[in-house]
Amino acid sequence: MKKQCIALSLAAVLFLGGCSILEDVTNTATYVKAATNYANEVDTFVSEVPTLAEQAVNNKETLLELETKLEEMKEDIKTFSELKAPAIADDLHQQIVEQSQKSKEGIDSLLNKIKDGKLDPARLKNIEIFESSQGIKDIIEQIKQLGQ
Repeated sequence: MKKQCIALSLAAVLFLGGCSILEDVTNTATYVKAATNYANEVDTFVSEVPTLAEQAVNNKETLLELETKLEEMKEDIKTFSELKAPAIADDLHQQIVEQSQKSKEGIDSLLNKIKDGKLDPARLKNIEIFESSQGIKDIIEQIKQLGQ
């Protein structure tokens, strides 16, 4: 009876260990998908905002649309930053969070310029939003490699 109990305990430990590995794989796949979606959102944001900013100088409706896009991106940054990354991607996630924080600061700066009536589309190219977005996309490419 004692041998059966030991064998059953050993089987349970092996099974639970296998579940943990399966859970890690699932968490990694879920995280890679979230990171890819985030990269796509960043990419869309970066491609749309300069044009919107140029148009927003002379169009109040476009200005409101620009403000909405900026606020939505801030929310996306917050949501992604709060994700729990799997251990294998933890360092990369932290790098994305740091780059995203720089983007958020650039967004806040841009929102303040809009609020103060000092929106200058010519200066948009130097804003941290766009510089850090390339860093985010590069890091997410590394994360995608983890999922393969």
